[in-house]
Amino acid sequence: MTTSLRPSTRTSKIAATTLISALLIAYGFNQLLIPLKMISGGVSGITMIIGYATGLNIGWLYFILNVPVLIWGWRELGLRFVGWSLVAVIATTIFMQLIPTEALVQDLTLGAVFGGVVVGFGSGLALRAGSSSGGFDIIAAILSRKRDMSIGMVIFALNGSVIAALGFLTDDWDVALFSLLSIFTTGKIIDLIHINHVKMTAFIVTSRTEAMREALIPLYRGVTVIRTRGGYTNTENDMLMTVTTRYELNELRKIIAATDPKAFVNIVETVGVLGDFRKPVL
Repeated sequence: MTTSLRPSTRTSKIAATTLISALLIAYGFNQLLIPLKMISGGVSGITMIIGYATGLNIGWLYFILNVPVLIWGWRELGLRFVGWSLVAVIATTIFMQLIPTEALVQDLTLGAVFGGVVVGFGSGLALRAGSSSGGFDIIAAILSRKRDMSIGMVIFALNGSVIAALGFLTDDWDVALFSLLSIFTTGKIIDLIHINHVKMTAFIVTSRTEAMREALIPLYRGVTVIRTRGGYTNTENDMLMTVTTRYELNELRKIIAATDPKAFVNIVETVGVLGDFRKPVL
């Protein structure tokens, strides 16, 4: 039987995780990347390039450039995900105003690696909690839902174009390539924490079949209804089987708990999936 945190407790947990992730990202930016004139890629990387060229406040640029991405994410991923992402973006912007922009290390290798670790850890925490740090995280989340791929590597691929832009605009390929190392590290840390590309199969035995089926459809995964009979009670019920990702597992649990708190659920890790995983079974 599924168990879930009370809504207030769950909200507090997500809020705390989102704020911690924003603090880590802001710290990685202001203490490890920006002082060495490196970039993190994506929207934040674009804001850093603009900030270096114009002297404008990178934190506020980060917020402004995230607005259109958040609007797109709201349309594709829903208000809940983007709402927490907005909180993360605002918190990151505020923390960037509070944390001094001072170099923690002078070596580019150390700055790139540990900057990538800190920013990746913050971004991975946000994604695991059900939000994001905005920017290319949202774009990657949209693409990951529509395509079966690793979100960290999607971010890495998207950020490659930003690195190329930095190299050509500044003609400083040392900084550009060290920034690429930072972005690669960020992507690997995100995948280590977020593990969204790991597939999970949920077997849900419920007496509220139709309500559960309709609730699961918005996840854009196939749902199969199987008629079952209890071995002890001899009572007939329906079992819904669906394959999802670790990224969507928290959302799946919440849907099940809200639709039928008495449902019996067995969740197992799936080795592989054959067939069309991305579209609902009609």
